[in-house]
Order: sequence, then structure tokens, then C-alpha cells
Amino acid sequence: MSTETQALLLNLLPLVAIFAVAYFFMIKPQQKRAKEQQNLLKNLKRGDKIVTIGGLHGTVKTVDNKVVTIIVNNKGTEMTFEKQAIKGLS
Repeated sequence: MSTETQALLLNLLPLVAIFAVAYFFMIKPQQKRAKEQQNLLKNLKRGDKIVTIGGLHGTVKTVDNKVVTIIVNNKGTEMTFEKQAIKGLS
């Protein structure tokens, strides 16, 4: 190996290391969270206690392909949301 090739490899090494760190600390965890959110929405069922992205707490009444109806208080007030608006279980 010539010294020019070695110098080029040494210059590329920090760049490769930065991409590896970015992948394992940023991209991989984001993919994991997205998969967990998808599973949550897919397995949503009547009676689950949820929180919306707006911070509204409620209990799932019905689940459709794209829409979820929740009961938000003891008086039976119902609200309808897109499934994507569900942040998680409470």
C-alpha cells in the first residue's frame, strides 16, 4: 500500500466513524420508536386508555382503519380522532 492510499484511508476514517455514530444513536432508535408506534396503533382496541398528541386522555370506544372514537369524561362525551393522533397508552 502506498503512502497516498494510507493517507486517504486515514482521512476517510473519521467520516465513516461519524456516520456509524449517527446511525446507532439517531437513525436506529428512531426506526424502533416508529415500529413501536405502528404496533400500538395496529393493536388498539376498545377499552384501552390512551393519550393523544394534544395531551387529551380518554378511553377507546371504537376503532376503524383510520379513525378512533374515544370517550373523554364520565358524562360520555365522545371525540373522533385520526389514528395517527394517538400518542400512546396512559
